Amino acid sequence: MKRALPTHSSSIDFDLRQLEVFCRVVELGSFSKAAKEVYLAQASVSERVANLERMVGTRLLDRLGRQVVPTRAGERLYQRALPLLSMKRSICMDMEGFLGMQRGEVHAGGSTIPGEYLLPEVLGRFCKTYPGISVRVEIGDTGRIAERVLEGALELGVVGTRVQDSRLVQQNLWEDELVLAVPSNHPWGNRREVSLKDIYEAEAWILREDGSGTQKSLDDFLREAGGKGIDSLRVAARLGSSTAVKEGVKAGLGVAILSYRAMETELTNGDLTALRVTDIPMKRCFHLIHDRRRTASPLCHAMMEFLLTTADCLQAPAGEGDPSPQKETSP
Repeated sequence: MKRALPTHSSSIDFDLRQLEVFCRVVELGSFSKAAKEVYLAQASVSERVANLERMVGTRLLDRLGRQVVPTRAGERLYQRALPLLSMKRSICMDMEGFLGMQRGEVHAGGSTIPGEYLLPEVLGRFCKTYPGISVRVEIGDTGRIAERVLEGALELGVVGTRVQDSRLVQQNLWEDELVLAVPSNHPWGNRREVSLKDIYEAEAWILREDGSGTQKSLDDFLREAGGKGIDSLRVAARLGSSTAVKEGVKAGLGVAILSYRAMETELTNGDLTALRVTDIPMKRCFHLIHDRRRTASPLCHAMMEFLLTTADCLQAPAGEGDPSPQKETSP
């Protein structure tokens, strides 16, 4: 009788949850940020990674001050773990679709203007239509949201300009118009428009940070009109949000190009004046983006379809007349 050959049992073992936590730490470069993403305490994340390192038998992450980076072994494990986690998501989505489930959470992103001024209203309607689905929205500039979608941290995003990356599917959503924002007591405060020459002679400008869709759109519009782009503007400050830019304009720090949608409250209150630039129609679209390489969950599909089918409900607010309509009712 033949003796059975001894079976070899590997000393390395781990579960999918450990891999998921480890991968989020690698992608975010931070234990604290990963903890928020996976709904665990930071100490629990650290413990899971430490247990994984003990089972593998080598260090997987190097702690370089506040930054966490994978070792060579950690990078290898990360690359091998991604297909496993993708397969897990695919199986879960398949079962959800089979069972007709519409419960869970969608991770979405929005660049500053759509994320702060448009998505809240639309998501209110979405959650009434799909009460079993909750949405977690991350706000960042266009570049950051696109990066997070490509990382797989976000299932979809709504951004202020098209992203030059073939890995992304990009669909037009809502229209927007960029206008020149000045304080109401500014020398241009009683005008309806300014010329391209005025733009370059303005005493001081406030710009958004690099990566902002609004800033990129402004640069594109100026260059298409024969100008030199934003590099030739007299820049007083670069600020990280539309709210900060508006406050800077109201304080007299400089003028700025802003989305009309971001200024509606200030226009109504008379704090700011919105001007168009002669012969430069600065209209743009916000774009719905998702990674073409990844299979969208049924919940993500439901949200994308809702956004696309309700896109006509949010038209460009300024129309063809004066972008500061409150002036017509002033004495």
